[in-house]
Amino acid sequence: MNARTINKVEFVCRIARFCFLVALGLLALRAIFATTTPADTGAKSKPNAVTADANSLKPPGKGQIPVAFLISDGAVVIDFCGPWEVFQDVMIPGSEEMPFRLYTVGETRKPIRTSGGMQIVPDYTIEDAPPPKVIVIPAQSPPSAAVLEWVRKSSKTTDVTMSVCTGAFVLAKTGLLNGKSATTYHGAFERFAMQFPEIQVKRGARFVENGNLATAGGLSSGIDLALRIVERYYGRNVAKNTAYNMEYQGEGWMNPDSNKTYATSPVSTSEHPLCTVCGMDVDPKVAPKSVFKGATYYFCSEDDKKTFDTAPERFVTATARRPATSGSSN
Repeated sequence: MNARTINKVEFVCRIARFCFLVALGLLALRAIFATTTPADTGAKSKPNAVTADANSLKPPGKGQIPVAFLISDGAVVIDFCGPWEVFQDVMIPGSEEMPFRLYTVGETRKPIRTSGGMQIVPDYTIEDAPPPKVIVIPAQSPPSAAVLEWVRKSSKTTDVTMSVCTGAFVLAKTGLLNGKSATTYHGAFERFAMQFPEIQVKRGARFVENGNLATAGGLSSGIDLALRIVERYYGRNVAKNTAYNMEYQGEGWMNPDSNKTYATSPVSTSEHPLCTVCGMDVDPKVAPKSVFKGATYYFCSEDDKKTFDTAPERFVTATARRPATSGSSN
């Protein structure tokens, strides 16, 4: 073997030794970090992993989740159509079947008139409606005893029975909320508190959850509560995708305490009077009014005036106690 061949062999050997030492060093560093870094349990293994939720709901292994929308005359359109849109837009990756089955329920099949005059014929009555896993109760006309019993009975097996806006009054009349907290439309806080003293009113809450019962604030709050229910069934990513596809940019469904602007009430002044019952703006030139203990109180409607006249002392006391902010409700 000549000198040139020996030099080549020695060069190859040196390269091999160098690579071997580098490999040993990397193994040593890996061992050091393995003893100082907590093991990954998988909870943060992927950015898209579903975060565990103590209030999570288990969807059925097969078939759809039945969602009943309880409606009657005067049902406020956005209260039930907002959640309806949410549930109908949910898509589960890898599934061709829509996860929610939606239907309306009335006391009878007689057509009803919703807010704004829309006419709806209920799909079912309380006598023949399929057993729901989710019930949506919008603001509507006062319920009959039969309707309240249907809500009580059906709620024994629902995953969620939810109200929107003053639909909370319907749910409260069942007695299911007694001893629990709830929210409603901000203009109805006082009425709700006086009518249901056994329920803790949460002002400034976008929605309130209590086991299989949930109450949303006014109007658009129902969209957020519906998205929250989607999250409880299928995780945050599915709920986010649903909101994205709806072009809904509100994030109240991720924060139940996001209605803080309604936690305090505006002050009624002589220059800018507010309805004593609901707190909304009134025009003193045409608004119904009542005089109690020398003071004049204005109302949005004759119904609010009648409500006040039945227990004026309670309303005046409640108004004096409630948190206030200066200025009008605008």
